[in-house]
Amino acid sequence: MDYLYFPGCTLYTKAKNFDQTARNCSLLLGFELKELSNWTCCGATFPLATDNLMALLPPARILANAREKGTVLTTLCAVCFNVIKRTNRLIQGDGEKREKINNFIEKNYQGDLRVLHYLEILKQEIGFSQLKEKVKKPLTGLRAAPYYGCMLLRPFEEMAFDDKERPTLFEEFLETLGAKAVEFPYKIECCGSFQSVGSPEVATECAYKILGSAIKSGAEVIVSTCPMCTFNIDHKQSDIKQKYLDFKPIPVLYFTQLLGIAMGLDYQTLGFEQNAVDPLPLLKEKGLL
Repeated sequence: MDYLYFPGCTLYTKAKNFDQTARNCSLLLGFELKELSNWTCCGATFPLATDNLMALLPPARILANAREKGTVLTTLCAVCFNVIKRTNRLIQGDGEKREKINNFIEKNYQGDLRVLHYLEILKQEIGFSQLKEKVKKPLTGLRAAPYYGCMLLRPFEEMAFDDKERPTLFEEFLETLGAKAVEFPYKIECCGSFQSVGSPEVATECAYKILGSAIKSGAEVIVSTCPMCTFNIDHKQSDIKQKYLDFKPIPVLYFTQLLGIAMGLDYQTLGFEQNAVDPLPLLKEKGLL
């Protein structure tokens, strides 16, 4: 089956390689991402104030429009996924807020859409066993650290994405592609998020701890599901290097870029030129290109 797809703002600008690799890999796996028409920004953050319904209108409108076209909506960006899934859950469980939101957006959405992350589709809908059968170039010998960040998992009860203490979905995905999934303590820690704008030194320190933890655990590459996380732990490595002279940069890839390699896509279509730390030397050394 095909899936309604919400790309979000960043995948149309700074993370085009994330978007394009996902679309190309989907076709090789037998389904298509059908982009939702007339979509708008999800709002980028879920409101902290429980009565701030105005902030829920953009994601609610996305959900309502998607429900008119189908029953399942998927997205790639961890931030978009967090905002949309939590909004959907609120609409499902709070009749009073649901009525007010529907009055604002002039819809009658009841929260009956399934919101799945792309990784969940690969595991639950396609199945990792079938995915493994389609791998043309196993990522043998590549030690990859799966970085969940905080938005995929938190709040744990609302996201219900995986085990809150020891998530394994990302690791299973990497092992399916033939890579060695590296366990490291900071895999669910925050990258600093939007602190990179207001307090960039805070985000830099967060990124340094995450990167250092992964490297110490033996990782050769870090794999991400979030454009915000990728900016902080990939593009800030030049800042880290200036402060910590002994720091050695490590490539950061979107999980769909690794999927594209394993599926046999031409590396020139994988958007490596958008990665701050060049992954090509490592990938060539491993015989993956």
